[in-house]
Amino acid sequence: MNDIHLIITEDGSHSLFDSGLNETYHSIHGAIQESSHVFIKAGLEHWLENNKKSSLRILEIGFGTGLNAFLTAIYSLNHDRTIYYRSWEAFPINEEISDLLNYPIVLGSPDLFKSLHTASWEQAVVISSSFTLHKHNGDLINDSMEDDLLFDLIYYDAFGPSKQSAIWTKEVLTKVANTLDVRGSFVTYCAKGQVKRDLKSLGLMVETLPGPPGKLQMIRATRKFPSDSVD
Repeated sequence: MNDIHLIITEDGSHSLFDSGLNETYHSIHGAIQESSHVFIKAGLEHWLENNKKSSLRILEIGFGTGLNAFLTAIYSLNHDRTIYYRSWEAFPINEEISDLLNYPIVLGSPDLFKSLHTASWEQAVVISSSFTLHKHNGDLINDSMEDDLLFDLIYYDAFGPSKQSAIWTKEVLTKVANTLDVRGSFVTYCAKGQVKRDLKSLGLMVETLPGPPGKLQMIRATRKFPSDSVD
């Protein structure tokens, strides 16, 4: 694993900087701001508004700092939604680093955040009455994915194509998209044209949405029923 150190982003929340990749885990314009915009508002809230269900399954690619999981767990408690959350991470950060992150200071719920990072890997762990976390330490490029488990929402939060291009190939996107249930959505901060074309070729309806501060656009792709209208 490369050298990882703490940085402050423009909204006052922490991110991590990976010196080997020369890349941050979250936007320098605001870590919490970015995750809230891309994954909670454009992902979770959008799915709930369109599906009117009280429970869902989420697959995250890139557990990283645990910020996306933390925001989602808080949302599940505040809005009475039951969430099963599966997260893939090839290089987990250690507890010494996670303890330095200021997300609990900004958002509250320090015990909840701690429990996300101390939860055992490779098993489903009940974090709260509404949130179950299953962390998997795996290599998305070479590992297979469960064929019998479908997800309502996918958070694709891997490092960008310019840093880890192998994570963004059509082969890997196909593997991940195959786990998306009907009317499920795939959201990512990335807005590259090739990613959009690959997702469209997989039969998904692709939208280019306004990005978070500091980024012009993002992607949301949805698996539609054949009878669903496409605007």
